[in-house]
Amino acid sequence: MKKLLLLVALAFGISWNGQAQQKEITPAEIGVQYGKKVDKSNAITVDKLEKSLEKSPKFTGKVTGKVIQVCTKKGCFLTLQRTGDKEPITVRFTDYSYFVPADLVGKNVIVDGYAKVKDTTNEITFVADGVLVVK
Repeated sequence: MKKLLLLVALAFGISWNGQAQQKEITPAEIGVQYGKKVDKSNAITVDKLEKSLEKSPKFTGKVTGKVIQVCTKKGCFLTLQRTGDKEPITVRFTDYSYFVPADLVGKNVIVDGYAKVKDTTNEITFVADGVLVVK
């Protein structure tokens, strides 16, 4: 009897967890927010972020840029376009507490959080508390 109750509880827990992870993600339209609320003020461009990171190894604030890729599995990261043939900026989300839709590709966004450069590759990574669709 104990094994049967344990099996039922385990099956219920697995099904509940699966439902919790299948939250619907709002389609990307101007003004839609993901994660923490973000406003447009004081956002800098990707080019200005690069210049800032040449002077300091870390940046905290808002950056605006064009999304060129979104994780196809569940929207767990996005990438922002850089000029020339530079590697795009990889944007991950704080504690993976939210996800973004695939239709965000081609849209302009503002991400709010912090960035740093990997010294060996000059690759910029960004951890965002929130994302705002602006165009």
